[in-house]
Amino acid sequence: MTFSICVHEKYEGDDGTEQHRFGVAVTTRLAGVGTLCPFASENGAVATQSLVNVELGEKGIEYIDDGLAVEDALQSLLNADDGAENRQLHGVDREGSFVFSGEECKPWFGHHDGNEYTVAGNLLTGEAVIDAVADTYENSDRGEPLAKRLIDALEAGHEEGGDKREDLPVQSAALLVETTEERAIEPAYENLRVDATETPIEDLKATYETAVRGHEDAMERYEEAYEDDDL
Repeated sequence: MTFSICVHEKYEGDDGTEQHRFGVAVTTRLAGVGTLCPFASENGAVATQSLVNVELGEKGIEYIDDGLAVEDALQSLLNADDGAENRQLHGVDREGSFVFSGEECKPWFGHHDGNEYTVAGNLLTGEAVIDAVADTYENSDRGEPLAKRLIDALEAGHEEGGDKREDLPVQSAALLVETTEERAIEPAYENLRVDATETPIEDLKATYETAVRGHEDAMERYEEAYEDDDL
């Protein structure tokens, strides 16, 4: 896998209560990355990549949901993984973050820990890819949806060079956002995948924009039906 970002944000809900959201986004020069790498719940977000072990993501989120701190959850899984030195694994929960890049990952590989967000990548054109993802997220407008800002972060890394395997034109991208907030209709634009394309970021952005329009149409219909029931 190529590069990904995991994010935790605390925010105030419409009713004034404290809420938490978690997001993860990834892109690579292989098909179907959304089935392998990103995992999230209302308690955390995890990305597993390089020589992928999907169980690290699945069990990582399961352990976090059970109350284990992200660092303890992911480190315990790596300790039991014979192929750990080929893995990249990172994530966030409400209290902290964890990031790991095994010494046998393919260069250029590396990561960044921003405390409430993490970025990692391998087989990249260089460290500037990770820096671009991190800087774009850090400077993003918190008033915009997290899903959009995750795409913007991926786009910045992609434009910086991204995955160096230019002989692999078929690519993919995915994003996943979860929140503690109760909503009448869950936004479809917070769980998106582009499974096989030569323009992953462009297509993910277009899919996001279409999903936002669909969500707005659904909310309008929901509100009209609610008003009719009150009459």
